[in-house]
Amino acid sequence: MKKVLTYGTFDLLHTGHINILKRAKELGDHLIVGLSTDEFNLMKHKEAYHSYEDRKLILEAIKYVDEVIPENNWEQKIKDVLDHEVDIFVMGEDWKGHFDFLKELCQVIYLPRTTGVSTTKIKTDLKRV
Repeated sequence: MKKVLTYGTFDLLHTGHINILKRAKELGDHLIVGLSTDEFNLMKHKEAYHSYEDRKLILEAIKYVDEVIPENNWEQKIKDVLDHEVDIFVMGEDWKGHFDFLKELCQVIYLPRTTGVSTTKIKTDLKRV
C-alpha cells in the first residue's frame, strides 16, 4: 500500500482544498492529512474560523481522506513520515523547496494550487460584504 501525507489548516473548505486532496489521493492508496491544531495555528499567528475538531470532522467526511492526524509543530514531519511509513509527501507549490529535507525518507511532490481561490481570498472577500 502506497501512503501519501499532506498538511494544512483546511479552514473554510473550498475547491482548492478538494483539488489538492483529490490529486494527493491519486498518487497512492492511503491519504493521511496532518491537520493544524488550534494551538499550532496560534503559534503561526493564524486563526481558523472553525475549531480543530470541526475541521477534522469535515476532512474525515471527504472521500479522498483516509486518516487525519494532528499537526502540532513544524518539526514533527520527519517523525510522521517514519511513524506512518509514508511513501509520498505532498504540499502546494507555494511551499516548493521547504520540505526537500524529507527527500531522504520519501518522495516529495509540490502540486499546483487552484487558481483564483484561497482561504485568505475568501476571508478578504467576506470582509467587504
